[in-house]
Amino acid sequence: MEKSLCTLAAVIFLGGFLDAGLTDDTRTEINSLLFNNTTAAESVAVQPQDHSTDRPTPTAARTKLSTDTVREKQLDTKNISRDSEEEKNNKEKEDNSKTEDKRIQLDCPPLGLESLRVDDSQIQASSYQRTGLGPHRGRLNIQSGIEDGDQYDGAWCAAYKDRHQWLEVDAIHLKMFTGVILQGRNSIWSWDWVHTYKVQLSNDSVSWETCMNGTEEAIFKGNQDPETPVLGLLPVPTVARYIRINPQTWYINGTVCLRAEILGCRVDDPTDIYSEQELGSKDDLDFRQHNYKEMRKLMKSVTEECPDITHIYTIGKSYTGLKLYVMEISDNPGKHELGEPEFRYVAGMHGNEALGRELVLNLMQYLCKEYKRGNQRIVRLVTETRIHLLPSMNPDGYEVAYEKGSELAGWADGRYSFEGIDMNHNFPDLNNIMWDTQETAADKSKVPNHYIPIPEYYTKEDAMVAPETRAVINWMQDIPFVLSANLHGGELVVTYPFDCTRDWAPQEDTPTADNAFFRWLATVYASTNLAMSNPNRRLCHYEDFQSHNNIINGGAWHTVPGSMNDFSYMHTNCFEVTVELSCDKFPHVSELPIEWENNKESLLVYMEQVHRGIKGVIRDKMTKQGIADAIIKVEDHEHDIRSATDGDYWRLLNPGEYKVMVWALGYFPFMRRCNVGMEPHATICDFNLTKTPIQRLKDIRAKGGKIPQDLQLRLRALRLRMLRASTKAINQRRESQRLQRARRARSSGAQRA
Repeated sequence: MEKSLCTLAAVIFLGGFLDAGLTDDTRTEINSLLFNNTTAAESVAVQPQDHSTDRPTPTAARTKLSTDTVREKQLDTKNISRDSEEEKNNKEKEDNSKTEDKRIQLDCPPLGLESLRVDDSQIQASSYQRTGLGPHRGRLNIQSGIEDGDQYDGAWCAAYKDRHQWLEVDAIHLKMFTGVILQGRNSIWSWDWVHTYKVQLSNDSVSWETCMNGTEEAIFKGNQDPETPVLGLLPVPTVARYIRINPQTWYINGTVCLRAEILGCRVDDPTDIYSEQELGSKDDLDFRQHNYKEMRKLMKSVTEECPDITHIYTIGKSYTGLKLYVMEISDNPGKHELGEPEFRYVAGMHGNEALGRELVLNLMQYLCKEYKRGNQRIVRLVTETRIHLLPSMNPDGYEVAYEKGSELAGWADGRYSFEGIDMNHNFPDLNNIMWDTQETAADKSKVPNHYIPIPEYYTKEDAMVAPETRAVINWMQDIPFVLSANLHGGELVVTYPFDCTRDWAPQEDTPTADNAFFRWLATVYASTNLAMSNPNRRLCHYEDFQSHNNIINGGAWHTVPGSMNDFSYMHTNCFEVTVELSCDKFPHVSELPIEWENNKESLLVYMEQVHRGIKGVIRDKMTKQGIADAIIKVEDHEHDIRSATDGDYWRLLNPGEYKVMVWALGYFPFMRRCNVGMEPHATICDFNLTKTPIQRLKDIRAKGGKIPQDLQLRLRALRLRMLRASTKAINQRRESQRLQRARRARSSGAQRA
């Protein structure tokens, strides 16, 4: 320890000599040794922690800029600790009287390196190894391509390993900078990150001042791994236009590479003739990040405001016991109406992809408010559709990401369930069951192309199936959904089935029998989304989806066996796409109004597509009763659907004339032609089926007994009962274990007493 302290003193005193006399590698090793020693570097290191109660707060005088300051391009770096002492004491008193928020509260919002609000032209660097590691790649959470050495690598990397390298961001307007968030390089093949760094600020990009910690230059602690974001708060918030990150030490076996986000508040500058425009939304909605409790409160407030058209119900619980809440919006909530299609939005399958959650909550509020205002478009949508909104399929994962905060959750924290399951791969893989059966079948036309049963292994108690996945499968069984979208984040694209490729190819276009209509659905959302349809936007990470009009077949992007989209299409009547909503998985609260405006029209127009194609009721010709599980087959479409319990059905189709065949067990088949127009409402095609003589005879003999189901339906129902039984057994076992632990805890407590 004494040797380290002496060495540190010598380095500080002879810093210039060391810079001149040591090689890059030797200098890096010494710096790494010194600055990673917490005790030795304590006096000069700025700790990456929550400074919300102990850091100086800018006063009004500080944020008000004089024309002399701008003209002379001098930094406002006066010590404001005296002015803020009273505010600090008052805040400490307030904190003592309130419940402490464990999350790190960011004083200012991010400039937008991750969200792409900061343009590539605003980012410069001292040097870079090659174009793919240029300054434009130094954005927080940016992902690299699979190939090292391409144009889309996962960080900015300097060409030289010395302490004269920097990454510079031009905020365009004056900002009060409060902090920096740093990550290492995203790469499969390389490990690179920055251990410590300095921060420099300027008003003209010529004269620079280093951020000070008292009387010494502040040394900020960076990363210890490539992916974990680390926050470094400036000791004194400082007003400037330009900011530089100046790496000082880095991973000993790596090089100078980083990804970053800058935190800065808007500053009113009377000399700036091109003042920054406030972007937001005119809709009066609750734009903030909602944790589990806040989400419940918001949903309750919507039902209280619109009790006639809303209904909250739960479809199950997460592993830790958080309920999966669904908001139903309809003019007659609580029950299925004959002929009215059922629609759903599912968000939060990956807990850290939080934008979908907030958009669904915004949508609830918007539909309620606009229905009350008499907006005819919304009134028509609510009265003609039964809408189901699930804002959080993975509440356990979301709470993990929420605790860290929007900029500090990283790329994967909270993605998985509590058990570590990726729910996007957790549904039964029915694709390969169908394809394998087709390959071995003598007559492929006899192989079922819909309502494929859940495989038996999936229903067992020891199957690796998340309780959230089980809950959603049961939900799909209970309600005859027609159309759905699964809201994700991290890219800007809409994907459509199949998600799983044949023969396990990593990438391969794998269309369904309804490929044309799925492409229409994807295009409807993508073309009306303000961010996706912007021709001038840059790539999120490394894939150019604009060349595909921002839509792509799921398998052509990357294979996803066991996806919810494929399961929904092959096990139920429901068509479903995945919407990747934003480059930023967990946008800062300041971005939420903008994201709502980007997606509002898309969310509405996509729901309206549930009214395309044909619909009707299949009835017994004699009794006029609806016939359940009748098969509806459209010529040249190798994917059938079935009628719901009351005999009603919905078949999504593009405009055109179709030959439609319907048959049910015990009835003669019936065919008719149905014409689908360009109008956004379904063509009604009802069918009245006549019983066969044999069936009538069976009915007489049965004297009102149950009509036998076909083998496929019986197997499907059996597997569903097995799934529900295993779910019940698992829940009972968990509850028993919890009670045993509680009894043991009470027993051990009594013994100690």
